[in-house]
Amino acid sequence: MWMTVRLVVVDDHRLHAEALASALRLRGHRVLAAAAPAAGAAELVVSRVPEVCLWGTAAPAEPGAFDPVARIKREKPRIAVVVLGPVPSPKGIAAAFAAGASGYVRHDERIEGVERGMLRARAGEAAVTPQLLQGAFAELLNPTAEPDDEGARLLKMLTPREVEVLVRVAEGEDTRRIAVGMGIAPSTARTHVQRVLMKLGVGSRLEAAALAARTGLLDRVTGPGTG
Repeated sequence: MWMTVRLVVVDDHRLHAEALASALRLRGHRVLAAAAPAAGAAELVVSRVPEVCLWGTAAPAEPGAFDPVARIKREKPRIAVVVLGPVPSPKGIAAAFAAGASGYVRHDERIEGVERGMLRARAGEAAVTPQLLQGAFAELLNPTAEPDDEGARLLKMLTPREVEVLVRVAEGEDTRRIAVGMGIAPSTARTHVQRVLMKLGVGSRLEAAALAARTGLLDRVTGPGTG
């Protein structure tokens, strides 16, 4: 039996937002509002403070597509944002998580799949299928974007040891493996990870890896002339 979720539904197309909102209301969920981004949806989400925001987009790889999501997470970190979108380039998924999204669900997913994503995101889990996640990590580890000034700025914020921790996080190492690889205690490794997340202004390891890839930070660390 599904638990009731308080949510706001946003989509590039208002009709899509309203249709999804109606379907979710019929299934017992409390939809606080349905809107399109052009209607100041980020402000609406922040003011209504739902448990979950479903954010639909037709162009997840477009620059700035998830700026409103980043604003929502900056102002109301407890709101879990689940992106609904097409099967994008992995860059689109990476950008969604870098902005603070808790999940990415295909927009042609059945309503049961959307509900599962909502519940997982509300519980603090990553709501994304293994297939989409594999593609996103492939993009994270082999980014196509050119390094930019933001990558250089972020790199200056980290100590050499924190940079090493970030690289290991991006490679998918857990706390135990980081500790073994660096010859430090697990508690010390955990502290380094938390400091990296805090300095980068993100809430999870996946977000940190996505941000590092998007800004070209990893290229600067592993490319020629670095060490």
